[in-house]
Amino acid sequence: MLATGDAVDIREPISPTLEAGAITRRAYDTRSSAPLFSTLTEGAPGCRILGAPAGLSASRTAPYARLAAHFGLQRDTTPRELLERLISAMKADPVVPRVVETGPCKENVLTGDDVDLERFPVPLLHEQDGGRYFGTYGFHVVRTPDERWTSWSVSRAMLHGRNTLVGPAMPQQHLGMIHQMWRERGERTPWAMVLGAPPAALAAAGMPLPAEVNEDGYVGALTGSPVEVVRTETNGLYVPANAEIVLEGYISPDETAPEGPMGEYHGYAFADSKPQPVFHVETVTFRDDPILPICVAGVPPEENHTIWGTMISAASLDLLRSSGLPITLAWCSYEAATCWIVVSIDIRRLAELHMTERQLSDAVAEVLFNSHTGWLVPKVILVADDIDITDITQLTWALATRHHPTTGTYLYPEAPGIPLVPYLIEEENRTGHGGKSITSCLLPEQFHGTTRGLTASFHNSFPADIRNRVIESWTGYGFPEA
Repeated sequence: MLATGDAVDIREPISPTLEAGAITRRAYDTRSSAPLFSTLTEGAPGCRILGAPAGLSASRTAPYARLAAHFGLQRDTTPRELLERLISAMKADPVVPRVVETGPCKENVLTGDDVDLERFPVPLLHEQDGGRYFGTYGFHVVRTPDERWTSWSVSRAMLHGRNTLVGPAMPQQHLGMIHQMWRERGERTPWAMVLGAPPAALAAAGMPLPAEVNEDGYVGALTGSPVEVVRTETNGLYVPANAEIVLEGYISPDETAPEGPMGEYHGYAFADSKPQPVFHVETVTFRDDPILPICVAGVPPEENHTIWGTMISAASLDLLRSSGLPITLAWCSYEAATCWIVVSIDIRRLAELHMTERQLSDAVAEVLFNSHTGWLVPKVILVADDIDITDITQLTWALATRHHPTTGTYLYPEAPGIPLVPYLIEEENRTGHGGKSITSCLLPEQFHGTTRGLTASFHNSFPADIRNRVIESWTGYGFPEA
């Protein structure tokens, strides 16, 4: 990242208490390079923090460069190319990880009384946060009691004590599902947390793959080579050998502690905490001069939107395509904080299906809202495929001019949904239902395969010879290069 200008090495002393978080938030807002904090005022000497690892770039030609780098793709990769690469890996045979004897994550090993999480520069990211968050850009590793399924799951973790963390493990998450299996046996859940993982591994851990699909095999298919993993020191799990920091231990079957509040992916921080499971750390392994990556969650775009939103988009697109619906693209607009997904409709295929707007909406809801990926996103927007749904300007125009406010909204109050959306009331959060909708931006004639109006734009409103002459003469007019 430093070599390509996607990171800036900050050598002046920076405090992990709010200052690193403030710089990182400013980097998101200005689409600046990822800040690497190399001289920290807290934590053991040599420890570093990397902010905004998947923030957007200010480059006009490569705004998704940092995101594309997670998958080894070119800097100028487009959203559609990103999604197609992710989906092709879903269709490929899993590539089994390669077990190695050791790796960089084993350069230092702390066990027993030597385990002290506060030796690391655990940051306070927002002034309103209820504690310091060790895990905001890492993933949990857990395995079912019968060892048939190992899950890599992204979920935050707050520092609770010298050797404990506390964080959510919702029952709808794979982390929570596997934790519940161990709880039913009255046993601790063997657990590890990986921080500073190979970028594709982190992204895969945030992808809503189906239950019982091992993310490590998907990473191999995605990158074209097996991910190297090493056995943990204490509990027989396997973690990426090239990670920066690995925490090992267990999740208590019944112990909880208050967690939060925290500035969250939807852009708000609420002044309350919730009891969450306690994670006990028995061993820590780490590289020399380890880098702790952080996501300073909040208003978009940050990694909850660029990574998580992109992985949700790919899983949703594959699901909708496989259902036979006339879908060409699905995209979680980063600006919408992963609270809506936009679905592009092939209106020619739609006309062949002779569907009404209600039938199309119900069909999309049936496929999406009953899936793991659809559980995560409460709102769906349907748009004809003449709109580039990855361009928020075009989408806003379509929403304003094509959505009929009295007939184009369809509600699904019984559909299950993630209980983190800010507008949900207490009863909806308790039951896990409510707040689901589909908004149609399809015009009546588009159900017959045509569009009544012609877009008044540079591309459509002028002859080709004039357009070409304007483009060729642009800098000669005195404008900067477009």
